[in-house]
Amino acid sequence: MTARVLMVQGCTSDAGKSTLVTALCRWAYRRRLRVAPFKPQNMALNSAVTMDGGEIGRAQAVQAQACGLEPMVDFNPVLLKPNSDVGAQVIVHGRAVANMDARDYHDYKRRAFEAVMASHGRLAEAYDAVIVEGAGSPAEINLRDGDIANMGYAEAVDCPVILVADIDRGGVFAHLVGTLALLSSSERARVAGFVINRFRGDLALLQSGLDWLERETGKPVLGVLPYLPGLHLEAEDALPQAQPEKMAAPLRVAVPALPRISNHTDFDALRAHPGVGLHFVGLGQSLPACDLVILPGSKSTRADLAWLRAQGWDEAIARHLRYGGKVLGICGGLQMLGQAVHDPLGIEGEPGSSAGLGWLDLETALQPQKQLCRVQGRLAFAEARVQGYEIHCGISRGAGLASPFARLDDGRSDGAISADGQVMGSYLHGLFDDPQALSALLQWAGMRHAAELDMRALREAGIERLADMVDAHLQTNLLEQWLGVTACVA
Repeated sequence: MTARVLMVQGCTSDAGKSTLVTALCRWAYRRRLRVAPFKPQNMALNSAVTMDGGEIGRAQAVQAQACGLEPMVDFNPVLLKPNSDVGAQVIVHGRAVANMDARDYHDYKRRAFEAVMASHGRLAEAYDAVIVEGAGSPAEINLRDGDIANMGYAEAVDCPVILVADIDRGGVFAHLVGTLALLSSSERARVAGFVINRFRGDLALLQSGLDWLERETGKPVLGVLPYLPGLHLEAEDALPQAQPEKMAAPLRVAVPALPRISNHTDFDALRAHPGVGLHFVGLGQSLPACDLVILPGSKSTRADLAWLRAQGWDEAIARHLRYGGKVLGICGGLQMLGQAVHDPLGIEGEPGSSAGLGWLDLETALQPQKQLCRVQGRLAFAEARVQGYEIHCGISRGAGLASPFARLDDGRSDGAISADGQVMGSYLHGLFDDPQALSALLQWAGMRHAAELDMRALREAGIERLADMVDAHLQTNLLEQWLGVTACVA
C-alpha cells in the first residue's frame, strides 16, 4: 500500500509549519495510523543524530517523537547547514557531501531531488501516512526554478497542501491571498485549505475576514490555531525570545549569540527550568552579571572565535572567572576553550590555525570525517547519568583530557575539566535534557538545590497539547478524509 501524503507549506518562514506538522503527526498517531514526518530539504543549524547514524534537522527528530518513532535520515534527506552568508554544507541522507555556494547548489539540485524522491518512496511503502513540511515559502519567485522543497515536491508526488500563515506578525490575509496569486494554476489547485496560526483574542472579531477569504479564494479555512504560551518544542533555527520574567532567577546563565551558533536547542532545558534565567548575548552587548557562561556549538569555530575576541568576550570571561564564575563549552565551545584550533584542510573556511581562549589544556584539529553518534555515560565530577549526541569534525588532544567531563559507556572519555574546576567542556549536545545531568550541572554552577527537570517529558506534554489543539480547532473531518483515518481505525 502507498501512503497518503499531506504537505504543510507556509506563507513565510516561521509561520508555524514545524509546529503544525508535529501536531498533525501526533494527531494521526493517536488514531493508530503508522505515520512518518518528512521534510525534503531543510536549512538549519539545529540538527540531530539519527538511529542509523546520520544527521537531520532537529525539528524532524521532534516530529519523529510525535509519531512514536526514532529519527531516521529518510525523514530529512537534504539538510543545508549555512557556514557563510552565501554558502552551506550540504548533507544528503545524513552525510556531508560538500560545501557549496548558492550557484553550485542550484546546479546540484537535480541530484538532491533524486535523494528526496528515494526517501519519499521508502516512506510511502513503509507507512500509512506521511506528513510533509515545506521550507520557507512556495512564493519565493527567485527559488522556483528547480524547487525541491515546496511545490516542486508536491507536484511530483501529487499531494494536497495546507497553507499556514502567522497572524501574530500581521497581514495574514495578504500573506495567504498573495501567496496563492504567485503560484501556478496547478499549484493553486492543490492548496486544499488554509490554517491561521498564533491567534490571540476573540475569534468572533475575525470571522468576517475568514468569510471574505473563503469567498475570494474558494478555499476553506481549516481552522484558526491559538497562540500557545509556554510550549516547549525546539526551534527550527531562530534564537528563542528573551525571558524578562526570569532575570532575577537564582542562577543566571549567559550564552554568546555566535553568528554561526549551532544546536542552540541545547539550552531549551535551561530555559524551561524555573530556577534558571538564560540570556543570549548578541552583537555589541556586554556580558551581564551571571553565574555561568556557556560557549555553544558553532558551524564555523575559528570564525566565531574571532568574533568572540572582537566583542571582548576573552577579557570578559577572564574577569568572570576571577570573580569565581563558571564556564562551560559545548562542542565548538569546547574547542574554543582550548589552546588552539587547527584547520589545515580548510574544512570550515580558509586553511590555518587560531589561538584558543586557553582555559583548557587541549588543541583541536578539524578533520573531513564528521563524528556522528549517540552516547551515554556518567559525569566524571558527579554521581549522575548523562546522555547526548556528538556532531563534530574536530579531534581534540592534550593533557587536559586526562581529567574528563564524562566517562562514556562505549569506553571513551569525553571533554575536559580545568584543574581548578571552574571551566569544563564537552562534545555532547543535549546533555541538559537528562534530568540527572541537568541537576548536577546546575549544582556545579552554583545552585544549591537544583530540582530535576525532564526535558523529554516536557516535550512530550507539548506534543500532546498540540494534538489536542488540532482536535479543538481544525476541521478534522477533512484531515480524516485526506489521511484515510476512518478506514485505518476500522
